[in-house]
Amino acid sequence: MRLRAILGTSTVLLGLPFLAACGSTTGASESSLSSVSVVAAFYPLQYAAQQVGGSAVSVTNLTSPGVEPHDLELSAAQVAEISKADLVLYVKGFQPAVDDAIAQQAADRAIDVTANLTLLAGDDGADPHVWLDPANMSAIGKTIASRLSSIDPAAKSTFTSGSAALTTAMTALTRDYKAALGNCASDKLVVSHDAFGYLAKAFGFTQMGISGLNPEAEPSSARMREIADFVSTNNVSTIYYETLVDPKVAQTLATETGVTAAMLDPLEGLAADSTGDYLSVMKDNLATLKVGQKC
Repeated sequence: MRLRAILGTSTVLLGLPFLAACGSTTGASESSLSSVSVVAAFYPLQYAAQQVGGSAVSVTNLTSPGVEPHDLELSAAQVAEISKADLVLYVKGFQPAVDDAIAQQAADRAIDVTANLTLLAGDDGADPHVWLDPANMSAIGKTIASRLSSIDPAAKSTFTSGSAALTTAMTALTRDYKAALGNCASDKLVVSHDAFGYLAKAFGFTQMGISGLNPEAEPSSARMREIADFVSTNNVSTIYYETLVDPKVAQTLATETGVTAAMLDPLEGLAADSTGDYLSVMKDNLATLKVGQKC
């Protein structure tokens, strides 16, 4: 995109011969020379940007597949990518290293995608896991489309249609969740950490996390006893572990309480060997919940 601005200036200076060589003077032609460079802090934001921007954007994800994003440390090359990007997408407070790099390198070119969303409170501050409610993903897509349109007005129709398509997909996903989870034997969701608050609120569950918002926090013995009592008292049949976090605690607790352990993906990032995307993982989660909650 910065190349585009330079080329626009050069066009004025060099005149008609240069324009003839380029083949066209339209904004659409200029847009084809270089896509908008977008840096996404972690996977769901990468997915949203790609769905909205299509071929008009080039998206880089700072968090590689298989990496747990909470404790991401940035390389010098990644900080440079942030400094050069036309747009940086992040969730404030979720990845401290990303927050620091944005403050130093891209404060005027970054969007905290949660800024216009209603956030849930957690033990350690606001819950950042907004993407697990499809309605929030739709809202994030609209925010991204608006900013991309201001960066590259010539591609506004692409961004508008991409955002509309994302909204259609998220509306259908919400409908599928409500249809499948509308009548479950259990509305208690016992999970490895408090990542599923938005999903729980959207679809009528009460979340009980073994750990809080930080998946790396080691639960105390008292917390483990509390969860075990909760499982027994509420006839919970499934405890859910995650893809990018050691499942040992959740699996051990499931064994000790005589219930099933199943994998529920918080979609903070894709697994290293994953061939899926946001939509397919959310559909897998739905199938897991339907069985685990006896719906």
